[in-house]
Amino acid sequence: MDNIVRESSTDMEAATCFSDEDKNPFIITRTKDATIERLRRWRLGERIGSEIEGAISPATVKMDNIVRESSTDMEAGTCVSDDDKNPFIITRTKDTTIERLRRWRLGERIGSEIEGAISPATVKMDNIVRESSTDMEAGTCVSDDDKNPFIITRTKDTTIERLRRWRQEALVLNPSRRFRYTLDLKKEEEKKESLRKIRAHVERLRDKIRFQEGIPQGTGESPQFSLVPNGDFPIGQEQLTSLTRDHNISALRQCGGVKGLSDLLKTNLEKGINGDDADLLKRRNVFGSNTYPKKKGRSFWMFLWDAWQDLTLIILMVAAVASLALGIKTEGIKEGWCDGASIAFAVILIIAVTAISDYRQSLQFQNLNEEKRNIHMEVIRGGRRIEASIYDIVVGDVVPLNIGDQVPADGIVISAHSFYIDESSMTGESKIVHKDSKDPFLMSGCKVADGNGVMLVTSVGTNTEWGVLMASISEDTGEETPLQVRLNGVATFIGIVGLTVAFIVFFVLLARYFSGHTKNEGGITQFITGRTRVGDAVDVAIIILTIGVAIVIVAVPEELPLAVTLTLAYSMRKMMADKALVRRLSACETMGSATTICSDKTGTLTLNEMTVVEAYVGEKKIDSLDGNQLPPMLTSLLIEGIAQNTTGSIYVPAGDADVEVSGSPTERAILYWGIKLGMNFEAVRSESSVIQVFPFNSQRKRSGVALQLPNSEVHIHWKGAAEIVLASCTQYIDSNDCLVAMDEEKVNFFKNAIEDMASRSLRCVAIAYTKYYRQSVPVDEEQLSQWVLPEDDLVLLAIVGLKDPCRPNVKDAVQLCQIAGVKVRMVTGDNIKTARAIALECGMLTSEMDATEPNIIEGKNFRALSVAQREEIAEKISVMGRSSPSDKLLLVQALRKRGHVVAVTGDGTNDAPALHEADIGLAMGIQGTEVAKEGSDIIILDDNFASVVKVVRWGRSVYANIRKFMQFQHTVNVAALIINFVAAVSSGDVPLNAVQLLWINLIMDTLGVLALATEPPTDHLMQRPPIRRSEPLITNIMWRNLIIQAIYQLSVLLLLNFEGKNLLNLEEDDRNHANKVKNTLIFNSFVLCQIFNEFNARKPDEKNIFRGITKNHIFMGIVTLTIVLQIIIIEFLGKFAKTVKLNWKQWVISVVIGLISWPLAFIGKFIPVPDTPISNLFKRRRLQRNSQLIN
Repeated sequence: MDNIVRESSTDMEAATCFSDEDKNPFIITRTKDATIERLRRWRLGERIGSEIEGAISPATVKMDNIVRESSTDMEAGTCVSDDDKNPFIITRTKDTTIERLRRWRLGERIGSEIEGAISPATVKMDNIVRESSTDMEAGTCVSDDDKNPFIITRTKDTTIERLRRWRQEALVLNPSRRFRYTLDLKKEEEKKESLRKIRAHVERLRDKIRFQEGIPQGTGESPQFSLVPNGDFPIGQEQLTSLTRDHNISALRQCGGVKGLSDLLKTNLEKGINGDDADLLKRRNVFGSNTYPKKKGRSFWMFLWDAWQDLTLIILMVAAVASLALGIKTEGIKEGWCDGASIAFAVILIIAVTAISDYRQSLQFQNLNEEKRNIHMEVIRGGRRIEASIYDIVVGDVVPLNIGDQVPADGIVISAHSFYIDESSMTGESKIVHKDSKDPFLMSGCKVADGNGVMLVTSVGTNTEWGVLMASISEDTGEETPLQVRLNGVATFIGIVGLTVAFIVFFVLLARYFSGHTKNEGGITQFITGRTRVGDAVDVAIIILTIGVAIVIVAVPEELPLAVTLTLAYSMRKMMADKALVRRLSACETMGSATTICSDKTGTLTLNEMTVVEAYVGEKKIDSLDGNQLPPMLTSLLIEGIAQNTTGSIYVPAGDADVEVSGSPTERAILYWGIKLGMNFEAVRSESSVIQVFPFNSQRKRSGVALQLPNSEVHIHWKGAAEIVLASCTQYIDSNDCLVAMDEEKVNFFKNAIEDMASRSLRCVAIAYTKYYRQSVPVDEEQLSQWVLPEDDLVLLAIVGLKDPCRPNVKDAVQLCQIAGVKVRMVTGDNIKTARAIALECGMLTSEMDATEPNIIEGKNFRALSVAQREEIAEKISVMGRSSPSDKLLLVQALRKRGHVVAVTGDGTNDAPALHEADIGLAMGIQGTEVAKEGSDIIILDDNFASVVKVVRWGRSVYANIRKFMQFQHTVNVAALIINFVAAVSSGDVPLNAVQLLWINLIMDTLGVLALATEPPTDHLMQRPPIRRSEPLITNIMWRNLIIQAIYQLSVLLLLNFEGKNLLNLEEDDRNHANKVKNTLIFNSFVLCQIFNEFNARKPDEKNIFRGITKNHIFMGIVTLTIVLQIIIIEFLGKFAKTVKLNWKQWVISVVIGLISWPLAFIGKFIPVPDTPISNLFKRRRLQRNSQLIN
């Protein structure tokens, strides 16, 4: 029978469809019997590249062939062909190939991940953005057209390809160390792949939900959702996970909806869980904790292994082993071990010190990353709102969510008003999803885009998609900084010079030795052809090789780029104590270049401690705020509006304890005033039900709520910016509880009241209401969610003035910025008069004369200007009032186009674009939303402007410390290279051997950077102008100091090298001993010169180099350690370092040689230097010469 079926199937296929011999894979007439290989063929031939799942029909395959052919024809006819060089013109994306789409993305320089639907307008707009971005960049920084890969002024949006370029160009001895704290490009790609997989899973869930929504109810039976008890709970974690991860709405219905699920989790939807320690522990044991397994940090041994990877150190170790073997073979173990062992020990010491330093840096970064991840949010437990860490959230918790918050775990919406979620972190799409009872599932890691709601937590930790994602990817702390990239360029240039010198010395020494021109300490020629043993020749060749390699180690400043990381690690740890948490390393150094700070007013310049101090209720200003003189109906409406139109809450504890009021400072102030009016918060809220809520919006600057009363009346309450709400009012209530029409005289009365309060720096808030017809309110839930609350014909209830005093130290902080050349601008949503009063109080405006346009401007007026006008006027703006987040963004863009380095503070969700656009985004730690914090570079933990100024000081300190280290290191480089080069070429001998050079390298690199890169900032830094991005790393002052010290050291040490025996009266001594004494004195003097020069490097432009030295314990400790070790090397480790003991006179000579560098540096600082950088002078002369040639 099988044979018959097989034959008939073959006959039928031959008659009705194409055989496998046919080359077209897109025609299959019968898929029932098609082989897996046959199905695979047409998929491989398909060009669209989408993931194909599910059942396949012959029509599907054939249609794909048609689409493929027609797409090719259409593309040839209607789209720009691949031959065209502009990838940014696509006229039809419907049939565009993946390769075609990929081309414009690769051409796009912004570097953002692009997903979702693409339109031709999108592609064209990206071209515009790209061109304008290039123009802006050309105006403020070096463009990509320049051939220098080591200049990246802004790493925020830099492409992976751009970052890869400078790494390929850099001269690096130890890549694993050099690139450890840069962005790991491989891990970044792995992270994107993990995100892609998670997002694909989420998208499949969405398709499943859409499919289920398309099936009419009752046409199929939902599978039964069975409950499996777990501990004391009737439902287990597996059921909860499948419920939320699969967005299983039918299972939620079977559980009894949100109310039934909360009963299963033993949670009260109003009051939350009990929240005592026993309850929390029980829930963590049953459902898990809201943490995910973190990948272990690198151990000390891994850092030790990384330090071993240096190519030069490996060569030295091989040479040390060979020297050890040859020495033992020729001289015996008693004498022959010394040369090889001393080099090996020096190498091991460098590796150990390097590994310890790197390990300590790593621990500092780990601690800072823990701080960044630890989000705090409100949670309802036992009927009260408390602040808890995101790690402490448990299953069953009731969590209120407001705009900008991060969803802390998977959960179900309990109640929501205009509640929109940004799921881009999970889906990759920028689409904002509306959440309600039809789609109540919330995914951990998403952000609240608009509105507010309350969620019930159902899954935490690794039981959520976000937890799985976080556990699967390791958080890479690496990040390029502009200074780090530039220093890699400097290190590469110096390294090439050093390598050249090392090769010259190596070949000169080899040539002199094998040509018989090198003599030993006794004056005997070392190499005689035919007489010198091979072992001896090899031993000398190894010594020459070690000297050459040691010169390379000293010459290539491997530690220079890493000095940035060390400085930043130290600065970031100290900045935490100054209430600033650095999220991006580059921001720390960029802050040193900031030329302007655009600051919020509330909470940053002011204390954010608001109280109602003045009120106009009804038709007049009231003398007492307790409401005794107010009519009953007006009081009742005011209390109703205050209690219901708020995101705050009031908890009344048992006993005589004070009430606890939570919410934003403005909400708390108004709620406290409501209590004075006699408000019973819970009772008032229970008397009416909320129909719809319009959350506070920074664009419209008001919030509203629609209430249904027991008598079926509908009241709509509004609260917001006084002049905006007043403009919508047509009536008010007088002292007799009567409605009175708002005539022009009364409007002017209220406007004057607002202006009077604003001029006294009070924040003005108006409260109003209106009645509405119940039959006009939408009944359908979907229509209700789209219903816009009526905001016209309102009845004014009250205008209140809230006092928010300036911070005590803000005026001094603003003045310090002005001295430092940093202009502070206030950008606030408050009334322009209030902003003006605060600006005068803070010192941003020095007098009433300054408090006029264009120094002061309203956001709407600035917005109405053209791009060119905005750029021109942006320079003059000191205060922008009634501004929206888009106005702030426009101001930032205008200032950046003018060449400013802009720092911006922000706390709201809508501030995120401005925070990202700015060179440094500063989010507020207390009032800031999670969206704002994620878009920022630095979080100001205490919301204090004085902390912003401290960040500026630390940013300047980073540059200053790196320059100190560079001045110190380059002096050592120049002196060591020239001394060994001149000595090798002239006499065939070098005064500094391999072990001594390695010790000098240790002083110069690891110990030097620890001593100089950890200098705390001083007030002197704030007396200089901002550091320009184009400013050379080595300033004219540094060149002066460096040249003076290098010339002095070279003169003295070369004099000692060539005339040392005469000067030290060593002619009568044994020649071998005299050479050793001379070389030891050169080595000792050289090291002491560097130790004394470290003091000079502390203050490159100050005459008093000892100021504040006692405060830097690290510096003093390292200098002391270096001196002690130097004494030990000279006096006790002579065999190890090839030195001899020095007498007290020779020690005095060494100390005096080093000490002279102090008065020399002091005198040198009186030598004037031009303000124009030397490199610019050379460029100017080159341009003049070129212009003369042209003429």
